[in-house]
Amino acid sequence: MMRPNLKWALTALAFIALPSWAQTGVPLITATQSAAGGTEYSLTLQLLILMTALTLLPSLVLMMTSFTRIIIVLSLLRQALGTAQTPPNQVLLGIALFLTIFIMMPVFTDVYTTGLQPYFDGAISFETALANMQEPIRNFMLNQTRQEDIAMFAEIARAGTFDSPADIPFTVLVPSFVTSELKSAFTIGFLIYIPFVVIDLVVASVLMSMGMMMLSPMMISMPFKLMLFVLVDGWTLIMGSLASSFAI
Repeated sequence: MMRPNLKWALTALAFIALPSWAQTGVPLITATQSAAGGTEYSLTLQLLILMTALTLLPSLVLMMTSFTRIIIVLSLLRQALGTAQTPPNQVLLGIALFLTIFIMMPVFTDVYTTGLQPYFDGAISFETALANMQEPIRNFMLNQTRQEDIAMFAEIARAGTFDSPADIPFTVLVPSFVTSELKSAFTIGFLIYIPFVVIDLVVASVLMSMGMMMLSPMMISMPFKLMLFVLVDGWTLIMGSLASSFAI
């Protein structure tokens, strides 16, 4: 156990040193003029920007990657099977996240090699690195986005026409990409629903012909839908089709 005298001495030392720490604190933002006439910011501001970007990271993962299409298709598949909460939401989110990482890995690799790595090595400035990191993500979204969606949002924003894809601003490209992803996801979900709806109709017709109207068709059709899904190796087909539906 610490002696009383030593304990009080350490406490007093801490209170004495506290004002000196406060006086010599590191400023949050430090701007200096460079020799070329520009403005250079200290590392503290860059850390502040990085922390702000981390708070937006979930939205970026949801809206600017393949995550949206994957999670919607998996949710519609679960509803078509009629299995309520099986697989649970945590499992679907985990599948969608890791499948997104698999699909987006070439894009992430380009972002690192063209932007992050040269910036960490000191070869390029932060502004150049940011522009280089935007290019692979922009190309990915452009490959998945329909031209009519871009034209619609450009008309709403009164942005006029664009001479090249590089002229499309992110404020127009991101909502256009999200709209195209929603349309593609629901199209795939409709195609997934068709065979399971046929099974439900057949089971309901058989039960009606047998006079078993009080028996829920879902109780009878769900085992048949599960058996069909397993026999055709449905998870492999769904994962492979989703991964191959993205043009990278």
